Amino acid sequence: LYHEILTQKIALPKVENLVMAPATQEGEGMTETPYQRENATLVVLVRNNEVRKLLVTIKELELRFNNKFHYPYVFLNNKAFNDDFKNKILGVLNHKDQEVFFEKIDPSDWNQPAFIDTQKQNAGVAHMVEEDVAYANMISYHNMCRYNSGKFYHHSRMANYKYYWRFEPGTRYFCDIDYDVFKFMAANKKVYGFVINLYDIPQSVETLWATTIKFIEENQQYIHPNGAFSWLTESVQNLHKYEMTKGYSTCHFWSNFEIGDMDFYRGEAYSKWFDTLEAAGGFYYERWGDAPVHSVGLGLFADKDSIHWFRDIGYEHPPYLNCPNLDRCQGRCKAGAFSRGGNLLGESCLSTWWEKEMSEVQRGLY
Repeated sequence: LYHEILTQKIALPKVENLVMAPATQEGEGMTETPYQRENATLVVLVRNNEVRKLLVTIKELELRFNNKFHYPYVFLNNKAFNDDFKNKILGVLNHKDQEVFFEKIDPSDWNQPAFIDTQKQNAGVAHMVEEDVAYANMISYHNMCRYNSGKFYHHSRMANYKYYWRFEPGTRYFCDIDYDVFKFMAANKKVYGFVINLYDIPQSVETLWATTIKFIEENQQYIHPNGAFSWLTESVQNLHKYEMTKGYSTCHFWSNFEIGDMDFYRGEAYSKWFDTLEAAGGFYYERWGDAPVHSVGLGLFADKDSIHWFRDIGYEHPPYLNCPNLDRCQGRCKAGAFSRGGNLLGESCLSTWWEKEMSEVQRGLY
């Protein structure tokens, strides 16, 4: 089914409110009318030493999309950005209409909370290391997962925006995007947009679902009646993941690319649920990632019809990629490919999303 879907020839989203890139006005006496952007930004959490990989990604983001729209960039770091990083970024983002912000994260939002039981944490990390869970013993990775799950949208700079496009260093973008994705989100009442849809490592989220179930038993008013419940609880393709997590498929939207409405995270349902996750300590006793946290929250508290698969956005974050059968990709990747090598399709949860959660209207958008 995945191959059948991804090899279909597609074009632009079939909506009447698509806003294409503004035309460049030229000629004597003509004045350029400023483009009215959505209240949105591109954002990346990055370290100083990742600048070379980041430049590759930014150059492609500009070439494929943002040189037409000039949305601002926010760079987040738990350390101060050095001059070398700033100068290299500004050397690429030098359009007169381009806003660029270099921001340091408050230590209170980044550092491990004081209430974490270090003895329990060390036992959990040792267990995950035995199970070959990546980055299990890197506290900075746990901090990052927690920050991206429940903190970044409260940063003083990010608080100025409604929508965000998250990207990461080294990510490649293949296909030209000639319409304003943020205006698409706003006009079509979308709260979240994804491209790649995966199963997670169950050993990293063994108690996430049980913690969540306890929360929703006590807060049933937050559950959306049109939530993505089947996708969250599917057990056919990877039964062992479902069993290890006591009921969670581990399906999640891969968050190294995501476009979202931060007002969803700032809302009461997600905020109170995140507080419960925070108190449980699973970001440190296990390795709860921001991708499954975002995804479970969206699957439970959002209308699944407000979650959009940007199937026309081609990108790669090794080992996975999305390559649509789209003229705007110009043969830069192999249509329908899910990885560069090996058979990793068993890790894709997209077919479940297509079968269980997408309406005919959603399937017919391209």
